[in-house]
Amino acid sequence: MSKDSLVMALPKGRILKEVLPLLKCAGIEPEAEFHDDNSRKLRFATNHPGLEFIRVRSFDVATFVAFGAAQLGVAGNDVLMEFDYPEIYAPLDLNIGHCRLSVAEPAALKEGDDPQRWSHVRVATKYPHITQAHFASRGVQAECIKLNGAMELAPLLGLCRRIVDLVSTGATLKANGLAEVEVIAQVTSRLVVNRAALKTRPTEVGGWIEKIRGVLDAD
Repeated sequence: MSKDSLVMALPKGRILKEVLPLLKCAGIEPEAEFHDDNSRKLRFATNHPGLEFIRVRSFDVATFVAFGAAQLGVAGNDVLMEFDYPEIYAPLDLNIGHCRLSVAEPAALKEGDDPQRWSHVRVATKYPHITQAHFASRGVQAECIKLNGAMELAPLLGLCRRIVDLVSTGATLKANGLAEVEVIAQVTSRLVVNRAALKTRPTEVGGWIEKIRGVLDAD
């Protein structure tokens, strides 16, 4: 692997499965070991000598791209909103990873609840920046408890009554006795690039943007 190769950061999990076919249509395929769930490698060659993949947690994609360790990446706009890195440029909505960022609470509480009357809320979330900004916009003070997973346990165990989390089908909320109260934002995954890399390597970085744009336009 060349130190001059471009690095594309891809998120682990569901989004990875959705983005790989799109990248394949753009002519980008990783080495075979990339598909081996037992592999401990984190950096992989592709069928292009000047492009490599790294596979990281979804929240870390933005950090790798913002600080220039990766020149390109795929990140949800929930991550981009939470970190708000000025170093990141998001030229393309990939139209994958559809979900929503929502406020939820116990279904029994929702029946007599009115979010417009809240003045102070305690919320468990891994999105404290977005959560505080959302509630502050209508004069509600939000006390955020940072959790990185198993958000639905917070109301069940009395940590707090409300959560802010990603919702896809709503099945997990329902299974844990929770219900959506309001939607903060619709979420999709975006192609993101490091602004400095786009300026210093416009042909390479810009070329990949245009190839992926071509796939999206063809759809």
